[in-house]
Amino acid sequence: MQLSYLFVYVALAVIVIAVHVARRRLKERAHEAVLKEATESGLAEPPSLHPIIDAARCMGSGACAKACPEEAIGIIGGKAVLVNPAHCIGHGACQVVCPVDAIKLVFGTEKRGIDIPYVQPNFETNVPGIFIAGELGGMGLIRKAAEQGRQALEAIRARKGGNPKLDVVIVGAGPAGLSAGLGAIQHKLRYKIVEQEDSLGGAIYHYPRSKIAMTAPVKLPLIGLVRMGEISKEKLLEFWLGVVGKTGLSISFREKMENIERNDDGFVVKTNKASYSTRSVLLAIGRRGSPRKLGVPGEELPKVVYRLIDPEQYRGKNVLVVGGGDSALEAAIAISEEAGTTVGLSYRSGAFGRVKEKNRSRLAEQEEAGRVRVILNSKVKSIAAQAVTIEFEGRDEALPNDAVLVCAGGELPVPLLQKIGINFETKHGTE
Repeated sequence: MQLSYLFVYVALAVIVIAVHVARRRLKERAHEAVLKEATESGLAEPPSLHPIIDAARCMGSGACAKACPEEAIGIIGGKAVLVNPAHCIGHGACQVVCPVDAIKLVFGTEKRGIDIPYVQPNFETNVPGIFIAGELGGMGLIRKAAEQGRQALEAIRARKGGNPKLDVVIVGAGPAGLSAGLGAIQHKLRYKIVEQEDSLGGAIYHYPRSKIAMTAPVKLPLIGLVRMGEISKEKLLEFWLGVVGKTGLSISFREKMENIERNDDGFVVKTNKASYSTRSVLLAIGRRGSPRKLGVPGEELPKVVYRLIDPEQYRGKNVLVVGGGDSALEAAIAISEEAGTTVGLSYRSGAFGRVKEKNRSRLAEQEEAGRVRVILNSKVKSIAAQAVTIEFEGRDEALPNDAVLVCAGGELPVPLLQKIGINFETKHGTE
């Protein structure tokens, strides 16, 4: 009798193990397919901060793959692999959950280097009085960017000299800039925060809806230790808005830094709205930079935007999406799925190059269903209140239009920073 029980237990164990192995193999095949698609689409290079995995230490637990909000990591051959590099946003959750410390976050790869400004341990650049914290300086993790902003403000607080109107101008209202601003209030410094967007949050504001934005506690001046655990983009932005309301933190939105000049008191920061005399400058801008614009008449109209926040706002409208990357295709597809929309996708080349096959296929389906008009070899000439004119097939064509969404990437102010004298280092897959 005991032998028969043992046989049953062994048989059940074998079945359980067999099912586990089969499921794991199916997942690995799916991850192999994602990696193959990314490679064949020319999307095997991560855009910014990303993980590199020590295969010798990796035990293939899969914790990193489960934690990644963008599904950029998979398991192949029993080891973690960055299977969807173009989707990685430097979230950093993978590094936090790895049980064997096999993951580190880096900028650049052997093939494609990324320029990072040189900063000292106190976050001051080689130009005395100019500090950099957050993503521009090589740190995209929200909690660490916030900590850098706090530490940079401590260093700024110690600086003396001159008689400027302000102690610090903070450029950017992401985690680093917000944390620094709270520190300025705490230490009673005269400060100014300028933000080129119309909302706070920095790169977080551009995350897709409901994406996980933070997975670790963060210490903020005036607020103290905030234990958030896993939190969605919307909840995190709600938290920041609450902090601003509670502390009275002042932020000037839609104000873009255009130049920084030295003077006897320190610096003059010039924006599109004003000039500010300040002892120190903290650059807390992300690596998305300023949206690359079309440079055509009418682009200043409020109906022209450079990011898709919510497709529902375009329901029942005539929309033109401009661009040929994944973000443009995904925006056109998402908007076309809203009831009553008429969507055009304008791209200057004759074919979409470095885009995911999934997006290419979905766009083809929407085009065939008459939900999207793909206009290749076209160029926007001008934008009016109720129309947009494009150059197409050697002639100008006016399209009825309620909104224009430009997905042409961003431009970092590297030339401006170099003009000021800030030195850069090229990172090739290094921390």
